[in-house]
This record gives sequence, C-alpha cells and structure tokens, in this order.
Amino acid sequence: MNTDILKEKILQLKKEKNAVILAHYYQEEAIQEIADYVGDSLGLSQEAVNVDADIILFAGVHFMAETAKILNPNKKVILPDLKAGCSLADSCPPDLFKTFKEEHPNHIVITYVNCSAEIKALSDIVCTSSNALKIVNSVPKETLIIFAPDKNLGKYIMEQTGREMVLWDGSCIVHEAFSIEKLLDLCKLHPDAEIIAHPESETHILRTAKYIGSTAGMINYVKESSSNKFIVATEAGILYKMQQQVPHKILIPAPSHEDNTCACSECAFMKMNTLQKVYDCLLNESPEIKVPLEIQEKALLPINRMLELS
Repeated sequence: MNTDILKEKILQLKKEKNAVILAHYYQEEAIQEIADYVGDSLGLSQEAVNVDADIILFAGVHFMAETAKILNPNKKVILPDLKAGCSLADSCPPDLFKTFKEEHPNHIVITYVNCSAEIKALSDIVCTSSNALKIVNSVPKETLIIFAPDKNLGKYIMEQTGREMVLWDGSCIVHEAFSIEKLLDLCKLHPDAEIIAHPESETHILRTAKYIGSTAGMINYVKESSSNKFIVATEAGILYKMQQQVPHKILIPAPSHEDNTCACSECAFMKMNTLQKVYDCLLNESPEIKVPLEIQEKALLPINRMLELS
C-alpha cells in the first residue's frame, strides 16, 4: 500500500474510532504528518492529559505510551510496535534501582521521564529535559536528591544549579553517539554555524554548544535566533519539524561515530514505528499498553507533581 493511501486510511480509521495520534519529534516524517500532535516528552505528557478521544495511538517509544496510559487509565492506549523501547529506560532496571534508593535514605527521587512506569512509581517527582532545571530548583536546598536515569542530564543540571545530586549511571546511546572529532571538523567547514545540543549529550559535546535544551526548546531557539545555520546535536528526526519552522535556514545534523547513510545519530527504537504499523495498530487496536493498577496509581503522583510545577 503506498504512502498516500495509507495516510487516507489512517485518517479515516481515526475518525471512525474516535482516536487521536500523538507523535514524538523523532518519528519518521510520514507519521509526523498524520499526527494530531507532535512534540517532546513534556508537550506529549501535557497533551495526553487533555485527550478526549477513546483511543490514544502513541507514535513514540514504550515509556511514552506508558505515561499516556498512566494519565488516562480509562482510555485505550496503543503503540505501533511493542519492541520500540529505549536504551536509557533499559539502563535502569527497577529491582536494582530500588536497592540503589535504599542505599541512599533521606533522598528524594527525581526521575527523567525516559524511564519505565515501575521507576516512576519509585519516584517523588518526574521531570523532562524541558523542565528539569525548574523541577530541581523547586526542591529545598537542604534536601538530598537522587537523579535518574540519565547521568549526562544529571551532570548538566548539577552544573547549572550548583546542586549536588546522587546520579544513577544510565545514558542514551543516541545522544552518546556524537563524535567530537567529526563535530569539530564539521565546525571548520561551517564556521558560521551555531551548535545546539540536547542535554542528554555528553559533557564534551555540550561544551561546544551555543544553546542547550529540549527538542521543543531547540526548535524555538532556531526560530528566534538571528543565525541562519545550525549544527543540531540530537536525534535527526527533529530536523523535519524544525525545517518546517525555519525553511530559509540551514540545518546540519551533528555527526555520529557510526558511518551511516544519514551521517547523523538516529534512534533505532523510534524508527521501529512505521506508517504501515500505525495503520495496522489502529485497525486492530493492538498492541495495547497495560500498566498494573498499583503501578499506575504510584506513578501518577510524581507525574502530576511535574505537571503542576510546569
């Protein structure tokens, strides 16, 4: 089935089933085009709260669909491919994290949204890269903090806030794939380009950046900046929506260690979702995301705290 026919069929099914499609910026272009809302983790969480449809099709990765289910326990939440996981979420197994938490009593737990429902249930507050600084700054100075699972984001927050935090040793393979050597070579070719980076990137990449922020923050920065050329250090899927916002500006993906076709860093998990899978998922209303009630109730509290603070 060709792309245009698939899109038509998806839009028709969406109407028939009273469904809404939420998609992350890192999804393939065709999926972003048929989505009702495209955004970053914070925007998607906020949008999920306001959904009045019967079915939420989440075009993203597993932890994102779980978050939508936690926020909408009475709605059906479906994900095009259950194997669309997250290397960062996988780096924080609940049993090991529970032990880690017990080893640091009297600490509150702030977790980055890129984690499983079980980890959220062990948390006091959830944050995203958009609001992480605000969330950490909202905690009284004398309060001890565990930050998980992303150590790179944790280091960035510590540097920006001056707060000491105990960091879980997790990371995202996509944001750790950028090559500083190739990036510096690219800067020599484009001395007029500004580097913008996601705070999940390693410290040596962040040191080169003119702007550091979430995917939504990066898009806004590029729109408002007087510069006309940018090297973008995050998953390359963001370039589609970003280019729509600034059609007259030049966007260059930051280079990765890997020699791949796009010479950029791509999330294999995000790219597991395809337009065909979106259609099949909506047609069959499957795979469906299930979160045990006890986990749902516990995980909802730190997510709501985040949304209140945002």
